[in-house]
Amino acid sequence: MFEAADHQDIRAAVRKLCEGFPGEYWRRLDAERAYPSEFVAALTEAGYLAILIPEEYGGAGLPLGAAAAVLEEIQAAGGNGAACHAQIYVMGTVLRHGSPAQKARYLPAVAAGTLRLQAFGVTEPGSGTDTSSIRTMAVRDGDDYVVTGQKIWTSRAQHSDLMVLLARTTPRDQVSKRTDGLSVLIVDMRAALAAGMTIRPIRTMMNHATTEVFFDNVRVPAENLVGEEGRGFRYILSGMNAERILIAAECVGDAKWLIGKAAAYAKERVVFGRAIGANQGIQFPIARAYANMRAAELMVKEAIHRFEAGQDCGSEANMAKMLAADASNEAANVAIQTHGGFGFAEEYDVERKFRETRLYQVAPISTNLILAYLSEHVLGLPRSY
Repeated sequence: MFEAADHQDIRAAVRKLCEGFPGEYWRRLDAERAYPSEFVAALTEAGYLAILIPEEYGGAGLPLGAAAAVLEEIQAAGGNGAACHAQIYVMGTVLRHGSPAQKARYLPAVAAGTLRLQAFGVTEPGSGTDTSSIRTMAVRDGDDYVVTGQKIWTSRAQHSDLMVLLARTTPRDQVSKRTDGLSVLIVDMRAALAAGMTIRPIRTMMNHATTEVFFDNVRVPAENLVGEEGRGFRYILSGMNAERILIAAECVGDAKWLIGKAAAYAKERVVFGRAIGANQGIQFPIARAYANMRAAELMVKEAIHRFEAGQDCGSEANMAKMLAADASNEAANVAIQTHGGFGFAEEYDVERKFRETRLYQVAPISTNLILAYLSEHVLGLPRSY
């Protein structure tokens, strides 16, 4: 049986911090589609966005479970860690594969909060989750790469100083494996915005600050290449387990908040002379949502345990993400149903959390792709795509 630290001291501190950002704060931002700058600043000042950065670079140097605890508690308090969660895991690409000079240049500033590394430029309109089919090109020209192409669903691009960008450095028809010829570049977005990069916001059903990014012959210094040219796909993959585990922890937090809201309302709402929570038609869906949340929580802990032990955790990370996203989606439906018409009223925050947590059925990887992964790599079934 696994043993995973619960990081209760961190959880308590995050809950205390979140008390300063109640539902009214998130409702206002949601209505305005505004970025939670004050919340992100508070997390930065408290050191939570640098929690995985080693102490030698100014971070806390804590394990993945500590980061998962931070994000889970933000969601369980009714907040939205998606505004900044990428800073926790995107920098892992630089940490694991960047040069000593790149780490020394970027990580202390990211840890101090003077640089934001929140943008992750991978997905394109024509490729979706087929990352090997991306068409954005980075062509070497002297001491620079010249980048041309388009990225989509690049969240927080307008609120980030740096982007981790995946682009083709060798055309697909010139490589033996379709995942070869992809490279990772660190893009200084402040310089790029003045030299051919444009950002277009995409309005979505939730306040997610996502965008399209266009590159028109944008020059990126060759010294910003992460690792070896052509091996970028492997570098991106190495961070996906951490990303999925952290997103799963967020979903567990969402489910806890939604279940708590549903149970509290069921106890206080009186219809036909008694609390609606006395009816099994109300009780059972809430209880089932709770059981499924706890099951997902255990899978998240198992994935964290394996990740921190340096063991293969691909299956566990994928299952944790799928089960937790399913649990939060179920809890959101139950909370809406329990509240009835009031579930659709903004002041209860249920409809906001319903919209926010629905995203994780699709991103950062869809449920169907997780099932395809398990079918092929765990059950030994034929590859389906």
